[in-house]
Amino acid sequence: MLVFGIYFLSCLCPSLARADLWTTGYYPGYEQSTLVPSNIDFTTISHVIHFSLGPNTDGSIDTGYNGITPAYSADLISHAHAAGRQALICVGGAGSESLFLGATSSATLPGFISNIVSFVSMYGYDGVDLDWEPLATNDVPQYANLVTSLRRALNGLSGHKLLTVAAQAYPVFGDPPTQYSMFAMLQSQLDQINIMTYDLSGPYSGWVTWFNSPIYDGGYHFPTVPDKLVPSVDGAVSNFLTNGVAPGKLGIGIPFYGDIWTHGAGTSTGGTSLPRQSWTNAPKVTTITYAGIMSAYYATNFYRWDTVAEAAYLSITNTVATNDIFLSYDDQHTCQAKVSYARNRRLGGVMIWELAQDYRPTQPAGQRDPLVQAIKQSLATPGPLAIRATGQNIQLSFNSLPLALYRIEWKSNFNAALWNTLTNNVSSTGGVLQIADPSTISGQPQRFYRVQTPP
Repeated sequence: MLVFGIYFLSCLCPSLARADLWTTGYYPGYEQSTLVPSNIDFTTISHVIHFSLGPNTDGSIDTGYNGITPAYSADLISHAHAAGRQALICVGGAGSESLFLGATSSATLPGFISNIVSFVSMYGYDGVDLDWEPLATNDVPQYANLVTSLRRALNGLSGHKLLTVAAQAYPVFGDPPTQYSMFAMLQSQLDQINIMTYDLSGPYSGWVTWFNSPIYDGGYHFPTVPDKLVPSVDGAVSNFLTNGVAPGKLGIGIPFYGDIWTHGAGTSTGGTSLPRQSWTNAPKVTTITYAGIMSAYYATNFYRWDTVAEAAYLSITNTVATNDIFLSYDDQHTCQAKVSYARNRRLGGVMIWELAQDYRPTQPAGQRDPLVQAIKQSLATPGPLAIRATGQNIQLSFNSLPLALYRIEWKSNFNAALWNTLTNNVSSTGGVLQIADPSTISGQPQRFYRVQTPP
């Protein structure tokens, strides 16, 4: 583009599509009649995980564990492959620990591995996702043996088959560092380690009202345990990194559901309507899909954004205080902030649980999966620069994301290897970001700019 006698080029590094960030979405078989594969936005979803087969203690697999059928497998895989995406089959799920322990004993493991690999080969899946929940420290030897044995067996198939895992954000049974170190040891065998950074709170003894999936803890400690920080995405990620897991192997979870806190008493407001509230009578917590939140609870006057935790919530007060509601959930703003967080920490990507919870079929086209669309927009941001000369200054502007950090670079010879830094670690809350280059433009026949994220 020729502007005032100076050639300007805007480009992104990495590329506009941010292909280096995976967007892995879980897709339960029991939701497949609600959200059919043809309505999944595969321009956003890079990997879809079909949830799930059940492990049996004798080493066989339960194909009906979560409603997956041969027809469902064929339908999902054909649509994913037509879009150039990969479909994986998940094995396991919540409460599967005892089943995995039986299936991975020395006597049953060979048959279990053979059954999984045969299923992958039969239907044409692109890999396997393991979801062993909960995972206790005593389970580590069998878990590690399962991963290494399954990786070896998958290598025997044609083409590279992916092996991914869902990992607990905060291991609660045994010695957490041992589990983090196990993932560091196994990371070369794994393509993705997706941290289940949700369900990070509950009405437990000594707790407070807290978010389902906050990005930061904000330095807030439990009132009853002053040296213990409340859970957060950042806290979980830091634990994995500190114990040797490479950031590029990690994905952070984005829940497409929320937590309703209500029927509590004895808080600072009487009931539970805000985060960080202690109680005398414990509240009740129930989960609700994002679609359910928008249909039954959302109103603009209820909406709040916690700038410390980087988390969305609804605060609803009622005439009877015990009916007050604190509703913690991930909205569009949260989704975009989490993409920024993943970029800032150079993580591998993000993971969604689960795609159908966002789907609202009665909405107009383009508005039926608002969280997926928010992620899609964030993956394509910042996008091209707009450039104009203002006197001797150059004014640069581009779309930005909440929680994002940007570095703006320039050079006068496009073929030169070195880019010069105009400004670094520019933060944003979203919207259009403007940067001025005060350098004189006289004597420079051309000047090129690019935006780089993370800085």
